[in-house]
Amino acid sequence: MKLWEKGIQTAAEIEKFTIGKDADLDLLLAEYDVLGSIAHAKMLRSIGLLEETELDDLVRELRNIYQEIQAGNFRIEDGVEDIHSQVEMMLTERLGDAGKKIHTGRSRNDQILLDLRLFIRDELESIVSHTEILFDTLISLSDQYKDLLMPGYTHFQIAMPSSFGLWFSAYAESLVDDMHVLQSAYKVANKNPLGSAAGYGSSFPLNRQLTTDLLGFDSLNYNVIYAQMGRGKTERIVSSALATLAATLGKLAMDICLYMNQNFGFIRFPDALTTGSSIMPHKKNPDVFELIRAKCNKLQALPNEISLITANLPSGYHRDMQIIKEQFLPAFAEMDDILQILTFALPQMKIQEDILTDDKYQYLFSVDAVNELVQSGMSFRHAYLQIAKKIENGEYTPPANVSHTHEGSIGNLCNANIRLELTKGIESFHFSRVRSAMKALLS
Repeated sequence: MKLWEKGIQTAAEIEKFTIGKDADLDLLLAEYDVLGSIAHAKMLRSIGLLEETELDDLVRELRNIYQEIQAGNFRIEDGVEDIHSQVEMMLTERLGDAGKKIHTGRSRNDQILLDLRLFIRDELESIVSHTEILFDTLISLSDQYKDLLMPGYTHFQIAMPSSFGLWFSAYAESLVDDMHVLQSAYKVANKNPLGSAAGYGSSFPLNRQLTTDLLGFDSLNYNVIYAQMGRGKTERIVSSALATLAATLGKLAMDICLYMNQNFGFIRFPDALTTGSSIMPHKKNPDVFELIRAKCNKLQALPNEISLITANLPSGYHRDMQIIKEQFLPAFAEMDDILQILTFALPQMKIQEDILTDDKYQYLFSVDAVNELVQSGMSFRHAYLQIAKKIENGEYTPPANVSHTHEGSIGNLCNANIRLELTKGIESFHFSRVRSAMKALLS
């Protein structure tokens, strides 16, 4: 079934090539197509294009289809082009002429725009939830190991004293900034494109504000051409937010791979969390974190891929947009998997507690030795040169005590402040408002 068929048979080769993977990918959008159709039907009734009995029948059957989707009993049948066609076909089979009215005042162009926006909202809520859980894990580990020192590096050279508490907390605070970027992407996606039709509006007196309210959007894309221009742009912005989060998680995975290396030996994991070699019996490989690193690199490539697909397109709809779904839709599940496996693995990390007893780390404290001289009244530059000379002459002795007390340092992690920043970021999403709107459509 094709909503655009006019009695002319499409060549099988053309049909196969143009439909591509849509039938599989559209299953991810099925529930959102139904929710959008419920809101659209209510709007059509409000402007007199549906009778009350027709609205009741359509909403009842759409809710039935929604339950079939949730139960896993829904599929896009062979020969049906997309999710929009499947839902309309089912409504028509069950309701007759009332089902044929559901497409009034809209196009598949604004339907897919709407489906994607609703999908993005739900998926970002899941990402935010799993990010918060990982954040809590990192802060908990930071508090647990706040007094356990480790070497800090610059240029891969031994630099200054750090701590495991400082290291874990650094990634927690990075997630705070990632949360702000996710929130910005969410705001872009949380605008209603429905009613823009094929990109030029409709001669029907559509009530776009009503569907905006029914679907829990913050606002709508007012200009109908811009609503269509948002296809591709919205996915690029959202994928950029995912890429920002992926950059944090990929760097964490790289640190873990590095610190597990025997030449560092800072951390290890239970055997059950590592893999082995088919030839070397001693191997305990960090495959999980290597795969996280690779998957995060893949996610960071996604915005560029979308940019290249859309780079030379003028305004208006173009079929090129279909290709974006193939990489974009699965990206959320991949990110969720990364967040969850990190949350599972990190608490099982075993940390080496006597790292700094190795003589090679004595120079970690050279800056502290300089600072002791400065606090006794010597100028910084004079103190710096004096300690440098002692190191050169083999006369340097690291200070007995290390005291770092300023905000964000080894002795003052400010984890409570970092947690407050994350909480404020999460509260700004207003997820509860969207959940209430969806519940109202289904009840």
